[in-house]
Amino acid sequence: MLATEDGIETLDLDTIAWEPNQIAVPREMDAQLTDVRNFCAAGNEWVIEGCYASLTAAALSFEPYLIVLDPGFEQCVANCKSRPWEAHKYASKEEQDSKLEFLLQWVKAYYTRDDDMSLAAHRKVFEPYTGSKIWLRSLPDSEFTLSAD
Repeated sequence: MLATEDGIETLDLDTIAWEPNQIAVPREMDAQLTDVRNFCAAGNEWVIEGCYASLTAAALSFEPYLIVLDPGFEQCVANCKSRPWEAHKYASKEEQDSKLEFLLQWVKAYYTRDDDMSLAAHRKVFEPYTGSKIWLRSLPDSEFTLSAD
């Protein structure tokens, strides 16, 4: 991850989108948006990670370098199958893995659904953004760097 290696502050959108200690219970949207804006305002260098188009859009007024990582279905499936335990979401790795089949179906539908976490929603945020941006269609290698070109 870009931020982890460089020590840059990171906001995982899953941590603000959902009620703590509850699976699939969303927080109030105003609270989510406030958290994004407060995070962005608190520093000059940061990374926001997540697939929530509306929350990403809230960060755009801070003129970030917008990166959409879209490596394709097969790579996303491989990432899901090899993901480490997300202790902030699940009590155990076993509990997390019990949700894998649901996650894979959700990933597959990314290209056809029209919700806040879909390809269509991401395009609606990305395309009109006039700041620095890149749409990556493969995983970046270790030499990947950002430039404002």
